[in-house]
Amino acid sequence: MSDGLHLSVRQHAPIPLDATLHCAPGEVLALVGPSGSGKTTLLRSIAGLHQSVQGRIECNGVVWFDSQSRLCMPTRQRRVGMVFQQFALFPHLSALDNVAAAMLELPAGERRLRARRWLARMHLQGLEERLPRELSGGQQQRVAVARALAREPQILLLDEPFSAVDRATRETLYHELAELREELRMPVILVTHDLDEATLLADRMCMLDHGSILQTATPDELLRAPASAAVARMLGMRNLFAGILLRHEQECSVLSWQERELRIARQSHMVPGDAVMWAVPGTGVMLLGSQSTQQQALDNAVPVQVTRILALGEQLRVMLLCGGDTLTMSVPRHVARRHALAEGQTLQVRLRGELIHLMPHTQAQP
Repeated sequence: MSDGLHLSVRQHAPIPLDATLHCAPGEVLALVGPSGSGKTTLLRSIAGLHQSVQGRIECNGVVWFDSQSRLCMPTRQRRVGMVFQQFALFPHLSALDNVAAAMLELPAGERRLRARRWLARMHLQGLEERLPRELSGGQQQRVAVARALAREPQILLLDEPFSAVDRATRETLYHELAELREELRMPVILVTHDLDEATLLADRMCMLDHGSILQTATPDELLRAPASAAVARMLGMRNLFAGILLRHEQECSVLSWQERELRIARQSHMVPGDAVMWAVPGTGVMLLGSQSTQQQALDNAVPVQVTRILALGEQLRVMLLCGGDTLTMSVPRHVARRHALAEGQTLQVRLRGELIHLMPHTQAQP
C-alpha cells in the first residue's frame, strides 16, 4: 500500500462499524456525521484506544491492527498525535511541561528545548510557565496541538478540536492549522459535526451514519452531487423532493414533479420511469428576472407563495410553498427590496435545471 493511513474495520457491537478509508500524507480527511454515527470510535480505533472485531489498520506501511493475524499494536507505539475537544491538558503542569510530557523517551533537557520550539511555533512565546487555567481557550488549544505534534507523530487526529472556543478564536485556529498542514506531511483526520468547518479545512469529507461510510468526496463534489438523500440531508440540503424521471432528451433530462415537467442537466446514469429523489441548492431557486431578463434553456418557471422570510445577515432565507412542498431560496437583501418580497405574496421563481441533482429513491428514507 502507499504511504498514509489505510483503514478497514467492521463490527456489529457495541457500536456498529463498517468503514473503509484512506488518508494520504498532507491530506485532511474530515469524518462528518450525527452523534452516534461512529466518528469518534473510528478515531479511537486508529489511536489504539478501541479494538474492532474485524479489520486492518496500516499507517505508512506499518500494520497497527490486523484481526486476521491477531496483531494489535499498543497506543504508545503507534506515534499518534491526538487533540481532544476539551484540550486534556494536565492542570498542575505549565504549558512547557505539558508539551514536554509527550516526549518522555527523551532526556529532560532535550524535552524542554523541543517543547519551547513547539510553543514558539504555535505563537505562545512568553507563556511557557503559565498553568492551563491562566491561559485562554485558544491558547490552551495551541498548547494541546503543540503537545500532539511534539511526539513527531505519524498521523494527527483531531476530535472536535475547535468546538470549545469562541468563533473569533476558531477562525484564527483554522488559519494556523492551514499553515501547519503545509509544513507537516502527515495524514490528518478531523472529527467534526460542523459542516462549515469541514468544508473549510478538509480536502475530502467522509459522511458517516450508523457506523457506515455513505460517501467520501471533496466538499465541492459532495455539495454538487450527494450520492443519496441521506447524504443530502446530512449536508443540510433543504430542497429535497421526490419525483419521477420521465425521459432523456438530446441535451437534457426531463423530471416530473407535482404534475409539471422540469428540464434538468442530462443525467443518463438514471433510468427513465424510475422514482427518484432530487435536490437543488438554495442558489438554484431564483426570482424571475432577479439576475437576468433572458431565460436560459434549463430555467423552469414555477408559481409559489411566500410563507416565511428569515433575515440572516445580508441574506434572506425565503420559504416558498409550491403545491405540498416547501422550497427554500436565498436572496440578497437588496434583491428582496427591489421585488418588495413579503409573506403571503404570490410570485414565480425559476429552478435552475443545471443545478438539479438526481438520487436513487430507494436510499431516500431517513
